[in-house]
Parts: sequence; C-alpha cells; structure tokens
Amino acid sequence: MWLGAHIGIAEGLPEAVVTGHGIGCEAIQIFSKSPQMWGSAPIDPANAEAFQAAMRREGLRSCAVHQSYLPNLASPKKALLTRSRKTFVDELRRAEQLAVPALIFHPGAHIGEGVEAGLRRIVESIDWAVGETPGIACRALLENAAGQGSTLGATFEELAWVLDHVSDPKRIGVAIDTCHLFASGVDFRTDEQYAEMTAHLDSTVGLRNVLAFHLNDSKGPLGSRVDRHENIGKGELGLEGFRRVVNDRRWNSTPGYLETPLSGDDYDAYRQDLVTLRSLVTTLPEPAPKRPRAARRRAVSSVP
Repeated sequence: MWLGAHIGIAEGLPEAVVTGHGIGCEAIQIFSKSPQMWGSAPIDPANAEAFQAAMRREGLRSCAVHQSYLPNLASPKKALLTRSRKTFVDELRRAEQLAVPALIFHPGAHIGEGVEAGLRRIVESIDWAVGETPGIACRALLENAAGQGSTLGATFEELAWVLDHVSDPKRIGVAIDTCHLFASGVDFRTDEQYAEMTAHLDSTVGLRNVLAFHLNDSKGPLGSRVDRHENIGKGELGLEGFRRVVNDRRWNSTPGYLETPLSGDDYDAYRQDLVTLRSLVTTLPEPAPKRPRAARRRAVSSVP
C-alpha cells in the first residue's frame, strides 16, 4: 500500500506536495478548494503545471482530491441537487486539470426519502456528471459511510448497487474508510474477520473497484454509526484493525490516506501515524485470486 495523508493547500498546491513528501507520504490527498464553500476561483494553469511538476519531482506515487463537504448527490430538494451536481462536475474538472486520478466523494443522504430513492438519485447524478465531462480520466470514488442519519453507502450492497447501475462504471470506483467501516458494524480485527470482510467486499463491490483507502482509527465502538476519527492505534480499532490492511498484497498499488486528528499545523501526528503503520508491515502469503466481475454483479441485482 502507498501510505500517505490529507495535506492542506493553504500554502499552495505545489507546496502541499513538498509538505507531504517531507513527512513521509508516498501519496497525498488534497482539497482543490475550500471544503466549506460552493464556489472557488478557477485553478490557474501555471499553478496546475507547478503542482504536476512537484508531484514528479518529489516522486509521489499518487494523489486524490477529496470533494468539498456541501454537495449531496442524493438530495430530494431540487435546488440543492442541481447545485450539488454542478459542484461535482466542477470538482471533476479541477481534479482533471491537476492530472489527479481520483476524486473521492461522499455519496449523499436521502433526507427521509428512503434508500431506494436516494440510490437512484445518486446514479442519476453521476450519469449527468459523466455526460458533462466526456473524456475525463479522473475517476469518481464513492466513499463508504459510517451510517449516521440517512447517509447512504454504509453497506457494500449500497455501494455495489450504484456501481452496477451507472451508465459508465469505468468512470467510478470506491474508497474504503476504515473508521466508517468499523462504525457501520463491520469488524475486521482478526484474521477470520478480515477474510470475511474482504470476501464480502469482493462479492459485492469487487476488489478491483477499490481504488483508495482512508486509514483512520475510530473513537466510537463497533457499530456506533458515528464518524469520529482517531489516530492509528489509539482508538477502538487499535493496531490489529490496520495490520492486515497494510499487509494485504492486493492493495500493494493502492493509496491509503490518513485523515487522523492533528494537534497543530506541523503534521507531527501524521508523521507518527505513518511510522506506526509502516511498523506493522511484514511479509504475508499471497492472497487468493480476485473473483470475476460477473460473480459480483449477480450479488446485487436489485436495490438493497
């Protein structure tokens, strides 16, 4: 796994690359604009080129943009849905301008309309965005949710349903957040539990569609449905929650981004979390082959 972290862009996009490399990142996640604002000034082409040059110079293996927090692609409210879709398209274009291969986004919340209606609206939103962005290489990655309130995507079945119903599945994928997974009720702290979790993930989402991880410990207990991140080894997941993930050879070329708490602006907590994760890496046997995609599609033929 390519280990990295979410790095702020207050000092500039190229500077975020330098900072990430300086604290030991092999990959970085960024916002391309303020996460608390709908709009933002366009990215200056020279700044985008400087960012790409910094990625090459610092030797980082990958990068992801995380979408801002405001959009809800499942909203039943027409005005909010329209604004969310336009922002989603803008974020895809910004990531593409930076030559970033992935835009990670929260699927959304149905706000009382029900799971089926919400999932269908997410699919419609993605299809609309794909139609507005032909030829874009950046893939949009659905992030699994902790299950709080009416948020969607807390189960592999819900994520898989979206994958199976969008018009162009090659344009999307999945990012797995370990804190959210644990908070949603999935335990993977033992060999048996991890094997069960990955088998379930493979038979629904498909392992080949998991293109990024968020590596976060959980302040809340198993099944709490609360999205509260903790530093690696200091939460309810503990070190055993990460040992198998970082040693699974199926994720050898997959980025894993920290979004753990920081006590200041110097990223010392990230440095320590990266050291902790790397201390867990050992040599494990080669895992079983991935299942064919057809097996996954049969498992999610209807709305969960």
